[in-house]
Amino acid sequence: MADVIQAQGLVKTYGQLRALDGLDLAVPEGSILGLLGPNGAGKTTAVRILTTLLEADGGTAQVAGFDVATQAAKVRAQIGVSGQYAAVDEYLTGFENLDMVGRLYGLDSPAAKKRARELLGRFTLEDAGDRPVKTYSGGMRRRLDLAGALVASPPVLFLDEPTTGLDPRSRIEMWEVIAELVDGGTTLLLTTQYLEEADRLADNIVVIDHGRAIAQGTADELKAQVGGERVEVVVGAREDIESAKTVLTALAAGGVMVDDHTRRLTAPVRGGAEVLMQALRELDAANVAVLDVALRRPTLDDVFLTLTGHAAEEETKPDETTAKAGE
Repeated sequence: MADVIQAQGLVKTYGQLRALDGLDLAVPEGSILGLLGPNGAGKTTAVRILTTLLEADGGTAQVAGFDVATQAAKVRAQIGVSGQYAAVDEYLTGFENLDMVGRLYGLDSPAAKKRARELLGRFTLEDAGDRPVKTYSGGMRRRLDLAGALVASPPVLFLDEPTTGLDPRSRIEMWEVIAELVDGGTTLLLTTQYLEEADRLADNIVVIDHGRAIAQGTADELKAQVGGERVEVVVGAREDIESAKTVLTALAAGGVMVDDHTRRLTAPVRGGAEVLMQALRELDAANVAVLDVALRRPTLDDVFLTLTGHAAEEETKPDETTAKAGE
């Protein structure tokens, strides 16, 4: 299967900052690539280069067979884009926004109006379609923005954190729409900080940090890199954390992670329930009061913690902020 989106050695710098540092990407036709990383990792910078909104300082990229640097107009004719922030005119109605986008794509007036009504229905915005967008909630604006990206039924779609700010129900509805698009043959690059989102939607995942790909594969493959099962223990008192860590370290197949705030300790183990029972016996012998205990498989959050040393959602770093200023 051919790669519809390709990037080789993408570099983008802002002064001394390297927002991208030799990033490679490949997205086969009709699949979803999840570009996963914390704020500041370079996700948005990569999307802006691939959608011709930003020039790379090094490397090459092609979308739908066209070079993003030398054939920008042809790339734009093949793509739809929904950014982190809804790009809608708040003084127009939802219908007028979509109708306008359709006309900009070259649809005649009847076709643009018909497509606008179709998309309002698809995103459950029919009742709000004739209201000014300034009366919409944040979630409604996000849905309208994604609808705008779909007006021309593009074969390639870029979604930059499409469900940020949505409530859980709206997020699930958006996931269903995204899955339908790919089932229909759309190729999609999705950036996200939501680990559950990548786990549920992406065929393949590239984890990036500081502008570099640090791991890639399916969700299961990435979890396998972390390995094994996890024993999680929540102790009753902060002064018991060190004793609990000593017990778990002796049983663990790797380093024990400690969250002082929640008094939660997580240890990779081999042996499943048997090791869990042994841990409980030894914690009891050490007079450590346990409030909660669990045995679970690794998650994508564990992948993040193992690969980067921090969780997926962190403070915005200078490279991403600078990227926004450098449009």
